[in-house]
Amino acid sequence: MKITAAVAGERAKAAHGAAGRAMPDAVATFAAYPLPALWLSSLSASGPVLQLAGLAAGALVTAAAVGSLLRRIPRSSTPADRVTLLRAVLVALCAVVAVPQLFTARGTDFLLPVLGAVAFLLDGVDGAVARRTGTASAAGARFDAATDAALVLILSIAAAAAVGPWILVLGAMYYGFVAAGFFRPRLREPLPPRASRKVIGAFQPLALLVALLPGIPAAAAAAVTALALALLTFSFTRDVLQLET
Repeated sequence: MKITAAVAGERAKAAHGAAGRAMPDAVATFAAYPLPALWLSSLSASGPVLQLAGLAAGALVTAAAVGSLLRRIPRSSTPADRVTLLRAVLVALCAVVAVPQLFTARGTDFLLPVLGAVAFLLDGVDGAVARRTGTASAAGARFDAATDAALVLILSIAAAAAVGPWILVLGAMYYGFVAAGFFRPRLREPLPPRASRKVIGAFQPLALLVALLPGIPAAAAAAVTALALALLTFSFTRDVLQLET
């Protein structure tokens, strides 16, 4: 009984600490974005309108991540969430670079692939931290998935200049699935874990990062992203059919 009470006390203490960290973590995330975003924007050769569009897109990504954290009931922020917030800032910085490229059709340099690669590699860290600290939750998993989707969307925007506008379908598919859930409640039901879904999900940003590498042949970039789109279409189709039947 004493051991049980002690464990319950520790859990309550951890929950109280997580709740108290949510607002400071949100403020820190907002504070981490402006300076590097302005620096990256200053490196762009595009005009001030497109630079402003990139900055606004990055601010939107940051605000969406913070909003996801603060809308939780009960409000909380765990060590894994802080890793995801860092990833969200990196995705926002990718947006600063990528959005002007969509309208100027300029080729990318190593800056965007490097930023995207760091955000991609950190994807495996937040889950490991959640498991190690015993703070894994459905809310944290949704936050992680939303950050993954934002990275894929931003990278697909950047890749559109290299492989064509059709690649934007890859970045928009997650958001189309979420939007469909407002009209089809079954699509909001949880899906059982599936290893192939995780592998396909991880392949999306990897394929886009390969396509964005400077000097890669256009045919190779198109082939790897087309494969990514085909796999993602298969995965979402399978999930929709499972949820609807």
